[in-house]
Formats: sequence, structure tokens, C-alpha cells
Amino acid sequence: METTKLPPTSPSSPTTGFSVPSAEKVDGFPRRSMRRARQRRSHSSSQFRYQSSQVELTPLPLLKDAPVAELHNLFCKKLQQCCVLFDFLDCVADLKGKEIKRAALNELVESVATSRGVLIEPLYPEAIKMISVNIFRTLPPSENPEFDPEEDEPTLEASWPHLQLVYEFFLRFLESPDFQPSMAKRYVDQKFVLQLLELFDSEDPREREYLKTILHRVYGKLLGLRAYIRKQINNIFLRFIYETEHFNGVAELLEILGSIINGFALPLKSEHKQFLVRVLIPLHTAKSLSIFHAQLAYCVVQFMEKDATVTEYIIRGLLKYWPKTCTQKEVMFLGEIEEILDVIEPSQFIRVQEPLFKQITACISSPHFQVAERALYFWNNEYILSLIEENSQVILPLVFTTLYRVSKEHWNQTIVSLIYNVLKTFMEMNSKLFDDLTASYKVDKQNDSVLLCPLVSDSVL
Repeated sequence: METTKLPPTSPSSPTTGFSVPSAEKVDGFPRRSMRRARQRRSHSSSQFRYQSSQVELTPLPLLKDAPVAELHNLFCKKLQQCCVLFDFLDCVADLKGKEIKRAALNELVESVATSRGVLIEPLYPEAIKMISVNIFRTLPPSENPEFDPEEDEPTLEASWPHLQLVYEFFLRFLESPDFQPSMAKRYVDQKFVLQLLELFDSEDPREREYLKTILHRVYGKLLGLRAYIRKQINNIFLRFIYETEHFNGVAELLEILGSIINGFALPLKSEHKQFLVRVLIPLHTAKSLSIFHAQLAYCVVQFMEKDATVTEYIIRGLLKYWPKTCTQKEVMFLGEIEEILDVIEPSQFIRVQEPLFKQITACISSPHFQVAERALYFWNNEYILSLIEENSQVILPLVFTTLYRVSKEHWNQTIVSLIYNVLKTFMEMNSKLFDDLTASYKVDKQNDSVLLCPLVSDSVL
């Protein structure tokens, strides 16, 4: 059974206050490229969600002014009032109703966050109903089928002025000292969690940030849902890898998993090891790896730190999926390998050193200078250098010929300088082996020259 402790890396609340700025302010996103600057930010919402005959809202008394005997009844009425939905694509429609609902949501957020004794049993179904009515909807199709999260502006949720407050209420509800998991589990069930996970495909990064924090709280407080949450995340990733190749919330789900893995009990269950081998490692094949690679690498390293015996599976898996034509991904893989080697146990290093340094050697000889540079930076890491020194009899013969050849042939002077530094390090590390390899290399070069001579003579004749 996993521990219920939330590690320091657990997602934190997306906001620090209760009130929400106007829609014009919350829409502000820095534009990170000229391409983005040229594009019009679009808003989307599920228009078909709204009732054909709107309920006209009237202001209710303030919660802070309500007598204690009437507080819970008024709280319940405000929850019901907040179940009314509005069309935010029409910015001038129902302005009065929108403001009444926004004010009611603000009150509910503040009340559940600051008052004790508010969350009594009859309010649980009303609270979950209000949350469900507002957040659960069919996400609109992307307005840009070729959407690139790194380059394009996301489609923002038009109803965010209300939706943000609903998410904030849900978060404060889960974090309240009065929250009772035994009551909540009747309403926050598997169906609810499945709908919550589907929302992670929202293009709006603000919504995904809230969902990340809320799902983490649900996982921490409702123990009976833990296995189900892991299973459904597993299914989302498998569909992403082998079917759709598209899901907006992969990074956020991986961030949650990083905290979950941190809390795994030892020894690791076979279910967890299978998830590592069958899901996390194949995720490295995704075209959009750069969007979530940092979170993925963190999860992988967390597994290693929990159980060193998975190290060989991880490294051999990365070598199996090593990119052949994408230099950007190669640089990412090399960065992840360095993170892994930074915490690897010497006994595990010995098991993977040969295939690993064959791949590193291939990267050193890459004509793309960033790949070669990233591979050579391994020798700047003190711990990795100590592992190389302890195993120099195996590693030096693997890389020596390539280092010597590339030092003479590479077009980039920075790479040449880095190689000379590595060769100097090897010479200081094991001078006898270095001299033997140097002599052997020179003999091989002379033999190659001799073999080429008859060919040259014949061509001249």
C-alpha cells in the first residue's frame, strides 16, 4: 500500500487568493514568438451546454451575514444557483445573471476556505452536483487541426471567469479541514474520476493546471480510487502512444505520477514495474516528446531511486528507442541519460556500460555539433567521471578510436577542444592503457595505408 504522504514535489494550488480578476485580465498570455503574435487568440466553449430558457437569477443574502441557523440552507441555495450556465461567447448576454453567479461562487470559495463547520453531510451531493454541472462537458474540437503546443496559441475556455471559481471551490472543498472522505466517496466515484481525466485534454493550460492539483488531492484523500486512477492514466497514455498521438494533458498527468511514484511502498509491485516498461519507456517515442520530456524523465528517475533493479530495464529501453534522425530528441535522450547516471548505483552501471557507451560513442561522432557536445559533457560530471575511471579498462577501448578520429575530422572547433580534454582526462586516468591504445591505433592506421597503396598504384596506371 502506498503512503498517503504528499512529497515536496506534489502539485500546488494554482492560485493564492479567492477573488478572480476580470475576463480581460485572466486572458493575458505572453506571446513567445512572432508566429504567435500574428495569430488571433481564440476562445471556445461548449455552446450547446446552455439551457434554452435561462433561469433568471436574483441575489441572495450574503453568507457572512446569515444567522448560524440559516447558514447551511443559504449555502445550499447558492450552490443550486451556481448550477445555472451562461453563454460566454455572447459577451453582452445575461450580464446581471453572470455577475450574480460570479459573486455567489466567490462567496462559496471564501466560505469553504475560511469557515469551519460549513461542510456538513447534506451539502456534499449539492457541492459535487454544482461542480459536475459546470466542469463536465464535451471539449470543443481544436480550431487548428495542426495545433503545435510549442508554437500556436491555445484555444482558451470562454467561460473561464466562472469556471476558474468552480475549480477553486472544488480545490478548497478537498483541502478543507472539515472534508470527510467517507462522505465524499459516495459522490466522487469512478465515473466522476473518468470524466475528470477526460478534461485533461483541454487546450486551456489554466484548466489543466487546476485539474492537475485537484486530481492529486483526490488521489491523496480517497484511497479507494487510487488503483482506478492509475489504471485510467495508464489507458490514456497507451491510447496516446499507439492510437491518437494527441492528448494535451500528458505533462500534467506525468507530474501527478511523479508524486505518486515518490509515495510507492517497497518492494515495488509488478503492476508498477510493468507501467514503467510498457508505458513510460515507450512514451519516449512520441513526436511531441519535448512538451513533456522533463516530467517524463523525472518519473523515470523516481523509479530508479525507489528500486535500483529497474535501472537496466530503463537504460536498455532508452537505447532501444534511441532516435535515429531527430537531433533534438537525441539531445533530450542524452540529458535524461545523464540524470540517470547521476543517481545510478555502481553495480548497476557495470551491467549497462558497454551498450550505453557504444551509443554515447556514436553520438560523439555525430556531425550535429549539439549532439556531440551533449555527449562529451558527460565527462564534466564528477560522479559519472568516477564511474568511468573505475571501469576505464572497459570504457576507454570502446570510445578511444572514435575520439581520436573525430578529433582530426570534426568540422566544429568546440567539439575538437572538448575531445582533447576527454583524451587528456583518459591519459591521466590510465596512462598505460592510453599508451597501448594509441600505439594500436597508429599501427592500424599504417596497415590501412599499406592496404590502400596497391589500389592507388593501380588507379594511377
